[in-house]
Amino acid sequence: MPEERIGAKKFVELTYQISDKKGGILERVDIPIKYIHGVDDALFPQVEKALVGCAVGDKVKVTLSPQEGFGEVDRSLLFTDDINNVPEQFRKIGAVVEMQDEHGEVKKFVVSKMRNGKLTVDGNHPLAGKTITFDITVVNVRNASADELTYGVTQNFSTENSTGTLH
Repeated sequence: MPEERIGAKKFVELTYQISDKKGGILERVDIPIKYIHGVDDALFPQVEKALVGCAVGDKVKVTLSPQEGFGEVDRSLLFTDDINNVPEQFRKIGAVVEMQDEHGEVKKFVVSKMRNGKLTVDGNHPLAGKTITFDITVVNVRNASADELTYGVTQNFSTENSTGTLH
């Protein structure tokens, strides 16, 4: 039986790690993520393209600029206030604050800096503004089932503290 290769409508499982320009590991996912190639919108286009033709065990490296990845830092999503105006439970680096805009939309912000009596929250993706490299290992490739093609692969890609997805 010929080896399954990644292409349109293939069910794929992969693991990955994301590193910065200096090789520092920013995220590592050892529990395989699952998607249907060419159907699910789970991957950055450059990552999906690089995986075409790969088989189980293949390793792929893809570097993305901020524009290709998580975008540039949007300065309008950075807010600094006097620390005394911030409730006690949010006065620590990494604390997540939910804010609602005038349209009722809720967005998560992370406390990113505390200095000189001021606290800054950041609504950008944690990897915004960074050139990143994905090191991907293909774990499984097979034909997607009819149900998977109809209903998709049910998996929550997001995690509290990371990208949790290749998109």
